[in-house]
Amino acid sequence: MSALTSAEWQALLLSLHVGILSVLASLPFAIGLAWLLSRKRFPGRMLVEALMFLPLTLPPVVTGYALLVLFGRHGWIGEWLDTLGIVFAFRWTGAVLAACVMGFPLLVISIRVAFDQVDQRLERAAETLGASAWRRFFTIVLPLSSRGIIAGCVLAFARAFGEFGATITFVSSIPGETRTLSIAIYELMNMPGGEAGVARLTWVAFAIALAATLVAAGLGGSLWGRRRHD
Repeated sequence: MSALTSAEWQALLLSLHVGILSVLASLPFAIGLAWLLSRKRFPGRMLVEALMFLPLTLPPVVTGYALLVLFGRHGWIGEWLDTLGIVFAFRWTGAVLAACVMGFPLLVISIRVAFDQVDQRLERAAETLGASAWRRFFTIVLPLSSRGIIAGCVLAFARAFGEFGATITFVSSIPGETRTLSIAIYELMNMPGGEAGVARLTWVAFAIALAATLVAAGLGGSLWGRRRHD
């Protein structure tokens, strides 16, 4: 198999860039929502969970269209952001936003499972010793949930890395700007003589996805195994 072309390297690096940034941008919000769903009971909780799962159940193209309506230059939010110089539509930042939305449910689910498995008796014991809520969270909950958080980050990255439908609908395909690996594969499939490029990029995507899945499965397996012995 021949080496990747410069355009293929560009698409690969952009996908890695988008995937990593999407996880970093989503993580604080995912931790907050996962803690809320794990520890609190509140009106509308079921609605929040349903909305969180929408990106997994809606066709990705619909999610991309919704992002365009909300964050396009003339969208409900995008028009206001444009006055601040923040643009998402047809920019690499929009690809990151689309990846954030598509990977967010997987990130929240993994972190919430990890939070659920923390023995709350430890938190109550720390509370009786005078530890504040923030201190209990950072010294007990987060450390004991680290495997689940990392597994969630890996799964969210893998989902973001392979994102196609929402991305192409929201930011189109602009070489060097929004043309990610998945979009590059799609375009090569529709290009005469593009079979070799499709094969190269498919193997690269398969290798990265498999590595990410194995890491997440290893971390998740250790976490679930510990739960069975608690």
